[in-house]
Amino acid sequence: MADKTIRFGSDLRLLGNLEAQYDRNRGSDLFTIQRPQTSMFDLLTLQGAENLQQALLLRFLTPVGEMAILGHPDYGSRLSELIGELNNDTNRNRAKIFVLQSLAAEPRVQRVLTISVTQNASDRTRMDIAVSLLSIDSDTPINLVFPFFLQGGPTP
Repeated sequence: MADKTIRFGSDLRLLGNLEAQYDRNRGSDLFTIQRPQTSMFDLLTLQGAENLQQALLLRFLTPVGEMAILGHPDYGSRLSELIGELNNDTNRNRAKIFVLQSLAAEPRVQRVLTISVTQNASDRTRMDIAVSLLSIDSDTPINLVFPFFLQGGPTP
């Protein structure tokens, strides 16, 4: 089995909650950590499965085409097309397709084990997207929960 840093890479931490990202804000500041030896601050990084979780959540939060100016026209997901739509079976199936398309574009995803998109019991404008997948060179599943809100747009 390959070294996890080589397999998943390393990146700056941009999201606070990697298990369930509850809004469309993709991070407004970088996370830091204080070194106990010197009391100096370093930027917090992610390695291993956490880096892949963050990368997937950021991909889901980014509308396709938003990164075109930086040379990545296909990066992102089409989930933003569902904003303002009804939370019905048709749109939950569309969300599932959009998530599967995004996962297929991520080279560190080996196989999607399960994906479910359900209406949240307490908020009718929220879809709960749950994904279980296998990453490259791993037999341990990675699980993500991604609440997606059909109401409103990104918060400024």
